[in-house]
Amino acid sequence: MPITDVFASNVFDEAKMKEYLAKDTFQEMEKTIREGKPLNPKIAEAVAHGMKEWALSKGATHFTHWFQPLTGVTAEKHDSFLNPSKDHSISLEFSGKELVKGEPDASSFPSGGLRATFEARGYTAWDPTSFVFIKNGVLCIPTAFYSYTGHALDKKTPLLRSMDAINTQALRILHLFGHDDVKTVRTTVGPEQEYFLIDLEDYKQRKDLLYTGRTLFGAPCPKGQELEDHYFGTIKTRVQSFMQELNSELWKLGVYAKTEHNEVAPAQFELAPVFSTTNIATDHNQLTMELIQRIAKRHGMVALLHEKPFEYINGSGKHNNWSLSTDTGMNLLEPGDTPYENAQFLLFLSAVIKAVDEHQDLLRLSVATAGNDHRLGANEAPPAIISMFLGDELTDVLKAIETDQPYGQKKQERMRVGIDILPKIKKDATDRNRTSPFAFTGNKFEFRMPGSNSSIAGCNIMLNTAVADVLEGFADTLEKADNFEDMLHTLIQTTIKEHKRIIFNGNGYDDSWIGEAESRGLLNLPTTPDALPYSIKPENIELFERQHVLNKEEVYSRYEITMEEYTKIVLIEARTMVGMARKDILPAVSKYTQSLADTLALKKQTGVSATYEKANLDEISSYLDKAYVALKDLEAKVKTLEETEDFEKAANYVRDAILPAMSTLRRPCDKLETLVSAEVWPFPTYGKLLFGII
Repeated sequence: MPITDVFASNVFDEAKMKEYLAKDTFQEMEKTIREGKPLNPKIAEAVAHGMKEWALSKGATHFTHWFQPLTGVTAEKHDSFLNPSKDHSISLEFSGKELVKGEPDASSFPSGGLRATFEARGYTAWDPTSFVFIKNGVLCIPTAFYSYTGHALDKKTPLLRSMDAINTQALRILHLFGHDDVKTVRTTVGPEQEYFLIDLEDYKQRKDLLYTGRTLFGAPCPKGQELEDHYFGTIKTRVQSFMQELNSELWKLGVYAKTEHNEVAPAQFELAPVFSTTNIATDHNQLTMELIQRIAKRHGMVALLHEKPFEYINGSGKHNNWSLSTDTGMNLLEPGDTPYENAQFLLFLSAVIKAVDEHQDLLRLSVATAGNDHRLGANEAPPAIISMFLGDELTDVLKAIETDQPYGQKKQERMRVGIDILPKIKKDATDRNRTSPFAFTGNKFEFRMPGSNSSIAGCNIMLNTAVADVLEGFADTLEKADNFEDMLHTLIQTTIKEHKRIIFNGNGYDDSWIGEAESRGLLNLPTTPDALPYSIKPENIELFERQHVLNKEEVYSRYEITMEEYTKIVLIEARTMVGMARKDILPAVSKYTQSLADTLALKKQTGVSATYEKANLDEISSYLDKAYVALKDLEAKVKTLEETEDFEKAANYVRDAILPAMSTLRRPCDKLETLVSAEVWPFPTYGKLLFGII
C-alpha cells in the first residue's frame, strides 16, 4: 500500500474531522487546534460522536485517556464503548464528558507529596492540539494529568504552559518588527532516537538486561566500534524487516518517520522524524519508543533504550533539534536575506545565548538520570558542561557586533544591526561539532545531551521557559525604546558581551576544556545528585512561577521524585548485581577452578607438567577472592542504602558509595569472564549480544 494511503490512517486528523464532523463543528475545532482557543463545551458532544463513529469504523472497541505521568512512560486505562440498555441489549456510546475529562486512580503514580492519600484522585483533560489516534484497537485521547488540588502530575501540562509562555513573548518581539500578521509562535522539535537491537533469546538469559535494561557485567569483545564499519553500513535483512514494519506502524499514527540507519556501535541504530510542534513531537517520541520495543519482539529481538547498555562502546542519546516557527511559515532561527531580517534573527539568537548561559543548570538537570550519567562526558556524548557551538563565521559576526569592529569585506565600516552593512549570513555557516552539547546547525539548535530513554518534555520545558523569560525582558526594553534600531543594536551587543562565555567552538572531549570552562565560570555537574538540587534554587522557582510553567509545590515535587527515582534505579541495579555475582558468576567460576584443581592434581600424580593449570588456577583464584570481597562490600552498602530514609542523603550515598562499589565488583568479574572456559560462563557475552543478529 502506498505511503500516502497509510500515513495518518489511524489518526483523527483534520481530514477525518472534515468527514465526520459538521462544518460549523469542524471550524470550531480548527480554531482550537490552530489558535489554541478553548474548546467550546457545546460542540464536545458532536466531536465525541464523530470520533466514536470513526473509531468504530476502524475496529476500535475501547477508548482511553493517554497521558504521561512522572514515571517517564505513558499510561492508559481502557473503557469500552459498550453500555447496557434497558431491554438488556447494548448500545455503543461515547460522550463529550468522557472525551474532555477522565478520572483515573492516581494513588500509585509519583506525586512528590503534592497530594495526600485522601486526595489520591487524578484527573485527565483532553489536549485537543494533539490529534486523537487508534493504537491496538483503542481510541487514544492525548491528555494532561493533574491532581485533585489542580497541580500538574505529568510532563505534558508544564510543556504546554512553557509553549504558551514562549508564544506570548515571541509575539511581542515580532510585532515590534512589524509582523502583525503572525498569530502564534510554536517551538518545533525533531528528536533523533537511538537504540540497540539484540536477540530475544540472548536477552532472556541476562538478568541485568531483564531487570535494569543494561548490562552490569561484561568483558569487551575482540571487536567493538574501532573500525567504524557499522556506521551507515548495510542494514541486515532481519533488522530491515523490523524497520519496515516500524515505519509502517509509525506512519499510520501520523509520525513523520524519515531517516533510519546503522549507528556507530555494533547493534545500534537510529530513527529520526521530520520536525513537529514540540507538544506533538513529544507525544510522537513516546509512541516511537513504545513501538520500537513492541515491534522488535515480533521479530525475535529486543530493543534496548537504555543510555548505556554496554560498557566500552557508545551509548544511546536523543538529539533534540529545537527551533521557533510562526503560523505564517517563518523560522525565527533562520538567517534572513536582508539586514532587517538578520537583525531579527540576531535578536532571537541572542535570546537563546543568554537563556542557555543564565540557565545552564536547568538544561543540565533536565537530562540528569542514572542512565545518562554513564554516557555524558564519556567521549561519545557531549560533556556534562553546557556550552554552545555557533561555528566560526557566526561567532565572528557576533564578535564584530560586540566590539564595533568591521567584518568581512567592509573593512572601513563598523558592524551595525539593522543597517545595510550587516552581511547576509550563510544558512550553512556552521559545521557539525559532535562534541558540543548545544549546537547551532543552520536554522535550529541541536541539544545533544538527552538520553535515549527519556521523554523530551523535560529539556524542552526548561529551554522554552528560559528563552521565554529572556524574550520578555527584551520586549520590555524594546517597547520602551525611543529609537528602536539604536536600542536593538545596544541590546544585542550587550547580550553578546555579557554571555559570550557560553560560546565554545572547540573540542568538548579535550580534558583542557574542563579547566577552561571552570575559568569561564561555567557549571560542571557530572552526576544527577549534583545537578538536581539546582531545580529548587529560589531564582529558578521564581523563573517557573514568573512564566506560569510550574509553581513552587510542583517544582519541589519533581525534585523529590527525580532524586528518589535515581536512587531506586541504582538500588535495583545493585541488587541485581549482587544476585548475579552470588548465584551465577562466583559458583560457575568456583566449579571451573575445581575442574582445574582436579586436573592439576592428576597431572602431578602422573609427573606431567601442569604449568597452564597451575598459573590459570592461581590467577582465577586471585580474582575470585577479589570478587567475593567486593561482593560482601556491595551487599553491606546496599543494606545501608535500604535503611536510609532521607531521599537526598540516599541519592548522595548512591553516587559516593554504591556506584563505586558496583564498579569495584564488576572489574574482577569481567576479568574472570576472560579467564574461564566459555562453556561455564553463565550468560551470553558481549560478543554474542552485539553480533548475535545475523
